[in-house]
Amino acid sequence: MPELTLHDIAERASVSKSTVSRVINHDPHVNTNTRARVEEVIRATGFTPNAAARALVSQLSGTIGLVLPHSVSMFFTDPYFPHLVKGVSQACNKHNMIMALFLADSAEDQKNLFARVTRKGLLDGVVVQSGHHGDQTLIHQLVNSRLPTLVAGRPLFEKDASYIDIDNVAAASKAVTHLIACGCQRIATLTGPSESAVGVDRLQGYWQALVQAGLPLDRELVVESDFTELGGYNGAKALLKAKPDGLFAASDLTAIGAIRALREAGLCVPGDVAVVGFDDMPIPQVTDLGLTTIRQPVVQFGVKAAEMLLEMIQNPSHPRLIEIMETELVIRKTCGYNLLAGHGGENQPAFSRDLINYR
Repeated sequence: MPELTLHDIAERASVSKSTVSRVINHDPHVNTNTRARVEEVIRATGFTPNAAARALVSQLSGTIGLVLPHSVSMFFTDPYFPHLVKGVSQACNKHNMIMALFLADSAEDQKNLFARVTRKGLLDGVVVQSGHHGDQTLIHQLVNSRLPTLVAGRPLFEKDASYIDIDNVAAASKAVTHLIACGCQRIATLTGPSESAVGVDRLQGYWQALVQAGLPLDRELVVESDFTELGGYNGAKALLKAKPDGLFAASDLTAIGAIRALREAGLCVPGDVAVVGFDDMPIPQVTDLGLTTIRQPVVQFGVKAAEMLLEMIQNPSHPRLIEIMETELVIRKTCGYNLLAGHGGENQPAFSRDLINYR
C-alpha cells in the first residue's frame, strides 16, 4: 500500500494541504471543527508526516539551539551546565524536537557564533545562557534578530527579552538569614563575578539580609569569586584575616573550595565557620561534606526554558515571557543541622520541619 501524503489527508478531510500542515504543526488559528475533522482522518489512517516534508511545508526545521557563551566555558567542570543541557534535551525529546548545542570555546568563537546560529533554516529558535558583560553583545544580537530567543538567566541589559530565572536576590537573602538564625554575626560572602547578573543579584541578597537583621555592612567580609572550586579556595584564604564566623558562597563549587581552605587553616566547619552554598548539585563533594545549600531546580529549569521557547516559536506574536522558578533551603551539617535535629542550646532558634528540607 503506497504511503499516504498530505494531499491524501487533505482530500479525505475535504480541506487544503496547507490546512493539514497547519493542524500538524499546531497552528492555533485553525477552526475547531476543521481541526477535529483533520485529526480524525489522521487517526483513522495512522498517517505519520515525513519530517522533511513537514519542515518544508511549515518552514520549520524541528531543531532548537542551546547557546553557551564564552564566559560559561567551564561547561565540562561545572555540573550546572550538563544538568541544564539534560533539561533542554528532555523537553526536546518530549516534543519531538532536536537540540543543537553551541559552545563558544574562545572570544573569537563567540564573534562568529551569531552568524552560525542564525543561518537560514538551521534553527527554529534558541535558548541562550546569560553570562558576563562580554556575552551581552551576542545576547543583544539574538534577541533583536528574527530568531525566537529565550534567555536562561536574567539578561544584564536587554529589558524587553523573554527569560527564565530564579529569584537570586531572595534565594541569597534566605541563605544569609539562615546563617544569622544560627547565631553568626560576622558573615562573609564569596560572590559570583561582579559583571554577571547572577553575581550582582546574589550579592544584593547578601546585603539585604544583613540590613534586615541590623548587622553592619563590612566590605572586608566580601570577596569576589568565579563559581569555581579554586576561586572558593583562594577567596576563603583571603577572608581569613577578617575572621568570619559564617560564610555564604555563591555556588556549591565555591563552597567546597572554601571549606578546604578553612580546614587547612585549622578551622572547624561548622564549629568555627558555618557555611552555606548555592545550587545543590548532585555531586559527591556536596553529599560528603553535608553541605547546607540553596537548591535550584536546574533540570526543570532547562525543561521549562525549552518549553517557553517552543511557545514563542508556535506563537510569534506572543507577548514577552518571564518565568521565575522557586528555590529551597536544604539544611545539612555545614550549617544548622544540629538545631534542626534538636541538639541546639536553649537559646538557639527552632526550625520548622515543614519549611526546611534536609538530608
